[in-house]
Amino acid sequence: MTTSPPRGAERSPRDFDRGAPRLADIAAQAEVSEATASRVLNGKAGVAAATRRRVLAALDVLGYERPVRLKRRSAGLVGLVIPELTNPIFPAFAQVVEQVLAGHGYTPMLCTQLPGGATEDELVEQLEARGVSGIVFLSGLHADTTADPGRYLELAGRGVPFVLINGYNPHVPVSFVSPDDRAAMRMAVRHLAELGHERIGLAVGPSRYVPSRRKAEGFTAALHEHFGLAQGEAELLVRNTLFTVEGGHAAASALLDAGCTAVVCGSDMMALGAVRAARQRGLTVPGDVSVVGFDDSPLIAFTDPPLTTVRQPVQAMASAAVGALLEEIDGNPVQRTEFVFQPELVVRGSTAAVRRG
Repeated sequence: MTTSPPRGAERSPRDFDRGAPRLADIAAQAEVSEATASRVLNGKAGVAAATRRRVLAALDVLGYERPVRLKRRSAGLVGLVIPELTNPIFPAFAQVVEQVLAGHGYTPMLCTQLPGGATEDELVEQLEARGVSGIVFLSGLHADTTADPGRYLELAGRGVPFVLINGYNPHVPVSFVSPDDRAAMRMAVRHLAELGHERIGLAVGPSRYVPSRRKAEGFTAALHEHFGLAQGEAELLVRNTLFTVEGGHAAASALLDAGCTAVVCGSDMMALGAVRAARQRGLTVPGDVSVVGFDDSPLIAFTDPPLTTVRQPVQAMASAAVGALLEEIDGNPVQRTEFVFQPELVVRGSTAAVRRG
């Protein structure tokens, strides 16, 4: 005969679900004591928020549903508008944004712009119709210098808090979060110059985008600093193209025709195109041509060869963007300016000393 525990008695975690893991499994996964895990699973107070999140994450990792009492009610919806999912840097940003939002009780709504699909303005309209508490824009129209910034002024006028990542516009008085694109190019050029390369090209996206312009500015300034090239001479080594593998292939082909022994790219996807362009000519990377990417996208360390790249501080940038947004949602306006984060050069196997002769 099976009896139920007395009303009010503390239940063992295994009582929550017939197939639940042992308490020891949860504690080990969360790296906490069994007593701490038990307090969290039974909804007891006296556990730090970060520790509580680790225990709940352990349940998720082990593949078990959280007990009903531990299911958090949403503090509200927050929209995340991104250009695409094919470039792995965008899912990387989305994952961190969603994790931070979830940690504060908000439910993220991912909106992706697909060719022929909804425009950014239409996605914003849909998000507003669902009563979102705020919106995070990643590499949106705010990064396009030819786009009308009035859409963001109108959004602010309607009282919708939002934050913009990657692309600064001084006419929009909100919080921006960006990597230091100019510094990224200086790092890449300095690295290649130290390897003996003197003829270095840049494959970057369309010039109407703020990140592309900043990268080009940093690149040409670095060529002047290291090789004394005048502005006009340096600009001849910049090729504006699409932020895709195909775009990188086309730009790298032109730069190789111009005698470049190294190519810096505006994204890792473009860098993969540059590697392909070199190989199609019978050249080796990095033996004949060195290639540097930008982003340090997930899995990029496992390409052939592993890609030297400039890493965007995704975790720090995404966390800062969400933090600024949540302050606005809570009615605590943060400084409405651009927060610039320093990138990091990650040297791998796609760059080497120039081959003389």
